[in-house]
Amino acid sequence: MADLTSVLLSGIICGLLLHISKYEANVNKSSRKPNFIIILADDIGWADLDANLPETKNNNTPQLNLMAEQGLRFTDFHSPASTCSPSRAAILTGRYGLRNGVTHNFAVGSVAGLPLSEVTLPQLLQRSGYYTAMIGKWHLGHNGPYRPNRRGFDYYLGVPYSNDMGCTDVPGYNLPRCLPCDSRSRHDGCYSKVALPLIENTTIVQQPLNLWRLTEQYKSAATRIIQNARAQGQPYFLYIALAHMHVPLAPPVGASATNDNKVYAASLQEMDDLVGAIKRISDETDRDNTLIWFTGDNGPWEQKCQYAGSVGPFVGKWQTSRGGGSAKRTTWEGGHRVPTIAYWPGRISANNTSSALLSGMDIFPTLLSLANVTPPADRRYDGIDASNILLKGEKNGHEVLFHPNSGAAGTFGYLQTVRMGRYKAFYLTGAAEACGGATGRPQIHNPPLIFDLQCDKAEETPLEVSTPEYQEVVKQVIRRREVLFWDIATDESVSTANYNTDKSAAPCCDPQQAICRCDTGRGVWFQTLWLGFCF
Repeated sequence: MADLTSVLLSGIICGLLLHISKYEANVNKSSRKPNFIIILADDIGWADLDANLPETKNNNTPQLNLMAEQGLRFTDFHSPASTCSPSRAAILTGRYGLRNGVTHNFAVGSVAGLPLSEVTLPQLLQRSGYYTAMIGKWHLGHNGPYRPNRRGFDYYLGVPYSNDMGCTDVPGYNLPRCLPCDSRSRHDGCYSKVALPLIENTTIVQQPLNLWRLTEQYKSAATRIIQNARAQGQPYFLYIALAHMHVPLAPPVGASATNDNKVYAASLQEMDDLVGAIKRISDETDRDNTLIWFTGDNGPWEQKCQYAGSVGPFVGKWQTSRGGGSAKRTTWEGGHRVPTIAYWPGRISANNTSSALLSGMDIFPTLLSLANVTPPADRRYDGIDASNILLKGEKNGHEVLFHPNSGAAGTFGYLQTVRMGRYKAFYLTGAAEACGGATGRPQIHNPPLIFDLQCDKAEETPLEVSTPEYQEVVKQVIRRREVLFWDIATDESVSTANYNTDKSAAPCCDPQQAICRCDTGRGVWFQTLWLGFCF
């Protein structure tokens, strides 16, 4: 009898211990901070994602299609600007360029970058215990305190600006065709005189970099970062700013050698494979605790013709019928409506679609909310917390979204367009170059052109000014615009970017050579980064 009692007591104790263990495991799991992977594609078209236009029956993005089936696909998601630097600055600060000071692109010789008065998303996550890493294109300043490692990233590997802003030994596909670095005709307008560098933290590891190996290098770095962070038990924020789909394109060797028109599709498939590889390694290490958010920095670069992506139905017919482009560098839908997917197994319901009006600026407040981090209270933000849209299926996004012109010469930072519900009002049109060279004439509209996107996705026919519908919409648009202007005018945290340039500010591993060449085959991979007077 005593033995039976002992056995029963042992069973009860073991059951209690098991229950307590499971309870503690669940508590620990629920209290763990989530991991974040933000994947930002460059110059990608809304219709480059097969899932956005399934009727075309393309098979260029099977991995992203799968991610959409397993997660949440957004149909009305927008980049914060229509060019590189302003879009990236807004994503990392949650603020319009009119506040953070970044209104156009930084150059190879830029002495500065994103104003140091701005607080970035990785800085805030880093202070909260996150391991922060970035892979890819930075384009927010590459000198001294403006480098990624000084703006919140523990680790950085990538290109300091766009991959067409320097020559390479084996150029990728571009229009016009660009020649190798050592060609006597290298100064053909394709790029600067400085070879394209690959930087790891504060060191140039290769100059010029090998475009054709870049995808594998990014994949290896991402794998290492994810696995190491998991092994250390530390939450991580990984920001991957892809070279795809910006020219020059460098698809797998042989994939498109016989047909120039297949280059873009081959590059798109390579990008999709890379995203799939990152997703797989994330799933293998910490699947249920990792949010992957894929989006774009702006629409396709239309003047690159066969090397540019597809905007789908968002063709900006009002503009194209008058000459000029309607994608990147414009605020037509093709310039800023981007393919976007959020994936988080067990937290985000699978196979869902959201038509909420959202922006890349919303990544900042949403990730901070999910990480239970409070942003600084000494500044005003333009992004909204979209965590309930991600996790609970709420429908409401921005009531109003403003689109600055980040491309037209002489109009940097100008508030070109106002989106309000189904309506979109243009105060300025034109200026971007189309395939073939036509450029639309910049044109100010007062009163603004107003389109109803619900029945006119192509933005072809504006509402008649004399109609009651137009009169009601324009009143609300003007009021909202004035509110924003007053808010910015009274915002004491508005920053101003320094766009000055100097030759000595260009990243160069050997200033004695005309193109700043590093011979990696002779062990120059670890040469100290030369950044002129900034050190």
